[in-house]
Amino acid sequence: MPSLYEFAGGEAALHRLEQIFYDSVLADPVLQPLFGAGRASHVDHLTAFTAESFGGPDRFSRELGFAHLIDVHRGLRITDRQRERFVELYLAALDAADMPTDPDFRRAVREHLEFGTRVAQQNSHATTDDELHPLREVPRWTWRGDEEDLPGGSD
Repeated sequence: MPSLYEFAGGEAALHRLEQIFYDSVLADPVLQPLFGAGRASHVDHLTAFTAESFGGPDRFSRELGFAHLIDVHRGLRITDRQRERFVELYLAALDAADMPTDPDFRRAVREHLEFGTRVAQQNSHATTDDELHPLREVPRWTWRGDEEDLPGGSD
């Protein structure tokens, strides 16, 4: 069975997805306050994270590291509405980017999004290191939506 990365179409397909998603976030009144005017490097960072999570190259971990992800979310105080809107826009971007419509693929992506946005939300409210989610590395997501070594399991 191919990895989610391979099934999605690899780096180029994921970059297209992340660009469409990021453009929608910057135009969205619910999420734009979290992202500000945007950063030129953000789409590349999102692509590297998603690629690694889906079983592709480990470029995110090698170039940025998971601590970077924790740092960028700290203090954002992500609301439930913002977390839900993030998932909603990402799922819409899957369609806009012509990503595979296979139900198992879409379910795995949704589970990945739900888990990841909960981690980001928890970290965004953490005032101490003890309040951070225990995840300290990019999770490797599978078709079943479970990552064997994922602290706290998948939601």
